[in-house]
Amino acid sequence: MVTAQSGLIALSLLGGGVAALNWGIRRSLAAPRLQGEEEPEGIPFRTVRIPTRNGKNLFAWMIPAGKRSPSLVLMHGWGGNSAAMLPLVGPLHAGGYTLLLVDARCHGRSDGDSFASLPRFAEDIEAALFWLSSQEEADPLRLGVIGHSVGAGAALLAASRYPGIKAVVSLAAFAHPATMMRRWMQWKRIPYWPLGRYILAYVQKVIGYRFDRIAPCRTIAAVDCPVLLVHGSEDRVVPLDDAKAIYGARRSDRVELLVVQGSHDDYGDLSQPITELLDFLKRNLAQVATLHERGASNGQTNVRPE
Repeated sequence: MVTAQSGLIALSLLGGGVAALNWGIRRSLAAPRLQGEEEPEGIPFRTVRIPTRNGKNLFAWMIPAGKRSPSLVLMHGWGGNSAAMLPLVGPLHAGGYTLLLVDARCHGRSDGDSFASLPRFAEDIEAALFWLSSQEEADPLRLGVIGHSVGAGAALLAASRYPGIKAVVSLAAFAHPATMMRRWMQWKRIPYWPLGRYILAYVQKVIGYRFDRIAPCRTIAAVDCPVLLVHGSEDRVVPLDDAKAIYGARRSDRVELLVVQGSHDDYGDLSQPITELLDFLKRNLAQVATLHERGASNGQTNVRPE
């Protein structure tokens, strides 16, 4: 069966319309922009704009928990926005964490850019961390990241190169972008040869990274901080085997795998995962030495993203 999308691509190739083909690929893969009207409820927060790469600015909610408290950047998944992370806010804030919920570029109320990608999600996480580290509510030596789906993969990529990250919680990360892309092509009924193969090569050219370099099943080996991989047993978008593949590629005993009931976007009763998540953060972030205890002039590891 040939869909309208695969038919368009085939016609582009037959007619030599490479430019039209490339336009069709980018249009098909562009993330939907959901503005959203939800806001944090019952908790003081402020709306902020954070500078990131290419002269762009990110929309974010800053939810302080107190001066020099352990702090977390929360990053949504593809086509989502910061409102997707709101179910975690109440328990995390009650646990004493300052929170920064960020919209990635081309998502929510953040600035647009030429394209969105896992590496650009990671750049936005790094920009958010750098900004957060300068705020009086945050302890720059106790910074962590919670990411969902592509946001989780981006959190692992950021942690593999940003020494200021002290803990990562990955929610429903996929193991490899190429595998995820091939699932998308199967869903769209796009044959791998020659169209699918061309799409994979073109996307890597556009984003400026080979998939092998940014795949969570590869970057996990370069992450030094503690990592909690959380995955739903009924996830049909990113199968549980992806989490097992990431876990199997670890080089550190500081990586943990938590399988919970739930799908890709809905974990149903949050009591099990949130309890485990809070315990992980308490052990690996909240209870580490504070900036004051270490000395403000020593051990500062945050760096400005390039």
